[in-house]
Amino acid sequence: MRSTILPNYHFDTEEEKKIILREYKALLHALKNKFKKGDKEFVRTVFEFAANAHKEMRRKSGEPYILHPLAVAKITVEEVGLGVTSACCALLHDVVEDTVYSIEDMEKEFGSEIAKIIEGLTKISKVVDNSNNTTTSLQAENFRKILITLAEDPRVILIKLADRLHNMRTLGSMRRDKQLKIASETTYIFTPLAHRLGLYEIKTELEDLALKYTQPETYRHIVQKLADSKKERNKYINEFIKPIKAQLEQFDINFEIYGRAKSINSIYTKMRDKKVSFEEVYDLFAIRILVDAPREVEKADCWRVYSIITNSYRPNPERLRDWISMPKGNGYEALHTTVMGPEGKWVEVQIRSKRMNEIAEKGLAAHWKYKEGNSSESKLDAFLHSIGETIRSRDANAAEMVQDIKLDLFTEEIYIYTPKGDMRVLPAGATALDFAFDVHSELGAKCIGAKVNHKLVPISHHLNSGDQIEIITSSKQKPTEDWLKFVITGKAKTRIRYYLKEEKRKIGIDGQELLERKLKHLGVPNNAYNQQELMQFFKVLSPLDLYYGIALDVIDLNGLKAFTVQGDKLIPPPKEIIHTNKKEVDANAIKKKGKEGELIILGESSDNIVYKLATCCQPIPGDDVFGYISTEGLKIHRVNCPNAQSLIANHGDRIVKTKWAKNKEISFLTGITVTGLDDVGIIQGITNVITGELKMNMRSMSIESDDGVFSGTIKVYVHNIEELDILTEKLIALEGIHTVERNDA
Repeated sequence: MRSTILPNYHFDTEEEKKIILREYKALLHALKNKFKKGDKEFVRTVFEFAANAHKEMRRKSGEPYILHPLAVAKITVEEVGLGVTSACCALLHDVVEDTVYSIEDMEKEFGSEIAKIIEGLTKISKVVDNSNNTTTSLQAENFRKILITLAEDPRVILIKLADRLHNMRTLGSMRRDKQLKIASETTYIFTPLAHRLGLYEIKTELEDLALKYTQPETYRHIVQKLADSKKERNKYINEFIKPIKAQLEQFDINFEIYGRAKSINSIYTKMRDKKVSFEEVYDLFAIRILVDAPREVEKADCWRVYSIITNSYRPNPERLRDWISMPKGNGYEALHTTVMGPEGKWVEVQIRSKRMNEIAEKGLAAHWKYKEGNSSESKLDAFLHSIGETIRSRDANAAEMVQDIKLDLFTEEIYIYTPKGDMRVLPAGATALDFAFDVHSELGAKCIGAKVNHKLVPISHHLNSGDQIEIITSSKQKPTEDWLKFVITGKAKTRIRYYLKEEKRKIGIDGQELLERKLKHLGVPNNAYNQQELMQFFKVLSPLDLYYGIALDVIDLNGLKAFTVQGDKLIPPPKEIIHTNKKEVDANAIKKKGKEGELIILGESSDNIVYKLATCCQPIPGDDVFGYISTEGLKIHRVNCPNAQSLIANHGDRIVKTKWAKNKEISFLTGITVTGLDDVGIIQGITNVITGELKMNMRSMSIESDDGVFSGTIKVYVHNIEELDILTEKLIALEGIHTVERNDA
């Protein structure tokens, strides 16, 4: 390496220079098996360009900014499995967004291929954000752009995932509100994408890191529990694999066998969904067996391993998953089985070849590597093609489109057959109408029914794996709003909305003509600026909604009298302001206050801003909360609210840091669900704790009993989360009580 490297780069210390050059050498080492003639020199040129472009920049942690692109490039190569071009794009991925250089500069310096990928990696920086439109935002538009590039060049999203992974790994230096925003975005769109593209290692780490920052106490609790049980867990794994290992060696199979702890997020999900404690999660780990065999015999060897395992341990027939004969849509191949191990514990065993394991860890990149020479379209190729079809509805609302496609990313798959025996992959829960749209948009639009396994069914019929389906159509059929209630695939939803909009457009033409006559009378044009002002005033989301409402007389154009005219612009009346009993504050003032610090709610020391506690999660003092500026004013949500992820991910500009003022005067109604054995005196014991020992005001109690087991919902008033925690501890300590859970319904 020449000593003249980075000649124009300014270093605060010699130590910084050493760190940067060390990371650059590490990237070269990762790329060494991918270099062709001239590649190493090209990477050096790109690195020096990026380093000089970012030379005045620092990350929030204080370190030189160039360390971030270097880390992203290294992840792109080592953990995603991409090559030299992608590594160079990773080095340059923030140059256009954060420095004076343009896409045209990138093309001039490094060629059109790299410039196009960098354009895909560059965030949209200017999008009109209608403050009355809670479904359209800068984030949603950027998510849409990510999905568009996924269909055009998947390398863009793979580099984007590497970028997001490094940002999540270094999130500790960010402010709390930024941590919530980035973690919520990650869970909302990036982990489903990593899952769908087969990047399971990255998906798992992103989920764990998101949990670390959205629910830090829960994360730390599980990490500690895993550490405490590690010795016992390892002892059990060794005992479990001992007889399997002996038999595998006896049959002369080349293999690796080891145990892996479940991810922190998957343990949390199981605890939450099953309402069990850490100790009650039976599958804290999985056994993985890798078979080293040529591709032509790897399936047979995997089944041989399965046979050996089931000779030693009794399998659960309901838990066999054969993704070798029928790989997942993202290319994942493996056999999964759950067997009864020592001490009566269920153990999951995963069996795959080394080739299958590389695809499982590197996902899309490895899938393409092994696809070379095979011209047949895989299910992953078909998925990317369907993404392209879905996003071609360019006038679709960005948030709706992202949500529709997101539904396709995480769901399990079912396999459906056409009358001719061709197989199509759909998400679990798909209907006959979803299938029709999957085959062809026009087939879906004209669908009036179907025959499933030769039996007539309605279009809303839910399909099961193995079903054979024939679609019945009529030229008189038209899509209706009701169809959106039962279809689940992004393609079906997008196409239905498109057809409905076409109908609205036909009706809206009359409304457009009427509006243009009124505006002509006022002497102003029907341009984008005036449309935006009218949309905000009449609280509609698009010009089409405006014209449609006018045509149907839902929108009264007498409202134009409230406007004044300046030149060719409509000037709306003063913006509506939010009233409090102390003073008046508009949305911009709330945002400004939030930027200055945290909004304080509840009590005499609180800020003079009106707010409402969200009914979806019923926050109480002590809960980790945030404020969301809606059209109705400020709403306070819990960070773990079911809607939090979507709100923070899509509308980060409307999120305000919020904290509780100390207050012991106001009580809040909250609910708990209690289950246990229906024994004599159990109800009296519960009421004694609530009203007697803790002196709490109980509003209602509803108890149902079935064969000696009861479940009850109790509504009680508390001052803060600490009181609710004390109540939970007291109740769980009662003999016969099995679970006590907070209930927000």
